[in-house]
Amino acid sequence: MDNVRMHLIIKGRVQGVFFRDSTRQVARSLGVTGWVKNRWDGTVEVVVEGSEDKVRELIKWCHKGPPAARVDGVDVKEEEFLGEFDSFDIVY
Repeated sequence: MDNVRMHLIIKGRVQGVFFRDSTRQVARSLGVTGWVKNRWDGTVEVVVEGSEDKVRELIKWCHKGPPAARVDGVDVKEEEFLGEFDSFDIVY
């Protein structure tokens, strides 16, 4: 399966509910790389690279998030795979 890169913007009550840390844990368990961060507008942004099936699993998880989150929507945009990451981290 091909490697892909996806850029996500997650909307809803997604800050202050361990969304970033939970996303990092799920991403690492799936073996995908990239980053997650809070944005000024209350959304969470994710850039993820890896095998298409594993990236799709993370995207599916992002539609629900951790138990305290309320996800109202996830915007997903495919980007060119760059292979630039060697881990999945929280960025600030």
